[in-house]
Amino acid sequence: MPRYFFNTRIGEELVSDTDGEVLRNPDRAWEVARDMIKELLRTEGGNAALMTAVIEVTDEDGEIVLEFPFSEAIFNMPAQSMTRH
Repeated sequence: MPRYFFNTRIGEELVSDTDGEVLRNPDRAWEVARDMIKELLRTEGGNAALMTAVIEVTDEDGEIVLEFPFSEAIFNMPAQSMTRH
């Protein structure tokens, strides 16, 4: 199975993923990127720069497989927690 790397670009800064993750296909990489963004927005949502950030998913050759803007992930986020506290 291929290894995908989830690099985060915020403006001109690139935070590189040096470990990557072995996944079955690009569709699964898209799901992982979406989940990563949602978690970051939950924990760091007050950072306005994240709304312009992008996760760039690359393959082992460094080729960009997909780009996932953080702003696109917010459309699928629930307004409230799904669990009761």
